Amino acid sequence: MPKLPPPLLFADTHSSADMLYFGGVEVHDPFIAFAARGKKITVQSALEFGRVKRTSRFDVVLSREEWLEKARAQFGLTAGVAEMIATLAKSYRLNTFLIADDFPAALYAKLIALGLKLQLANGMLFPEREFKTPVEAKAIQAGNRLACVGFKLAEQVLQACEIKGRKLIYEGRALTSERLRFLIETAIKEQGGDARDTIVAGGDQACDPHERGSGPLRPHELIIIDIFPRHLASGYHGDMTRTYLKGTAREVQRRMVATVREAQQAALRALRAGIDGADVHQLVVETFEEAGYQTKRGADGATGFFHGTGHGLGLAVHDPGARISPISALLKAGAVLTVEPGLYYPGLGGCRWEDVVQVTETGTKMLSRHPYRWEIR
Repeated sequence: MPKLPPPLLFADTHSSADMLYFGGVEVHDPFIAFAARGKKITVQSALEFGRVKRTSRFDVVLSREEWLEKARAQFGLTAGVAEMIATLAKSYRLNTFLIADDFPAALYAKLIALGLKLQLANGMLFPEREFKTPVEAKAIQAGNRLACVGFKLAEQVLQACEIKGRKLIYEGRALTSERLRFLIETAIKEQGGDARDTIVAGGDQACDPHERGSGPLRPHELIIIDIFPRHLASGYHGDMTRTYLKGTAREVQRRMVATVREAQQAALRALRAGIDGADVHQLVVETFEEAGYQTKRGADGATGFFHGTGHGLGLAVHDPGARISPISALLKAGAVLTVEPGLYYPGLGGCRWEDVVQVTETGTKMLSRHPYRWEIR
């Protein structure tokens, strides 16, 4: 296999998990980073220079002001990022870089015009991101513990609610998705996490898996709560989902909830290194079909089970690489995945259970843990 060119990145760490992975330090404005002669190199402004030099994994931290001056000496006063990169490449005797598929298009065009060769990764820029080290796995566990903080808070709130007609009353006011989401995210923030876009969706709203939820939560209806917080100390995410109901469930709801849990357990038992994620996904599909839960797609959307069973998790909520879906993908030891089957039927509601595992040679290691108690009277 031919040796790949060294990577080149220009991004901030909020929008690019690759950049955070490469340098191990958060910087909120886009910056240059690349590899040369076996070292990781970055260019930083005076604002970030000292902090990045002290706390990052970069071997060399260069002054942006100094290299901009060098670029202007060669290209004129209008020189910017592209000219700096060209100047750096010449200094390090590089003419070809490997870039991510989402590399900025305008910068790509300028660098090509300046004579550099850029090779698209056509996949993962850092394939090793798919496989988590023990340190990374512990960071993901910490993210999932933060999710559990949110679930415990939600359970306490639902337990304390009074049922008055079609409303759940909490501390004298109707409980809404927005209010419960705020309470969950605040509790997580107090514990060192950042939970954004948490899903708190009840009734038919939960039948759209990525619907955040709005308005009053109703008694006797299923409520999906999906929490994917970022552990601020490490940058890694947790991702867990639990389903709740305040009041008394109907038998049809209990059966659906039990079937989703059965499908999740079947997937967890099947997972191991070497298995095709598509086969695990099909196992979930067959579990639902055998229980009588059909998936249908129409002009107004889909019902039943119509999303993947799981995705990679790490520095991004949807980390690249491993997945459990209709698309074939052999799972390898060290990959970290969510396992999250669900069923969604308007009029009945939605249910999803989601946990996180690391694939091993013989099975999986659980990286999340929280009870499946869902009916709160």
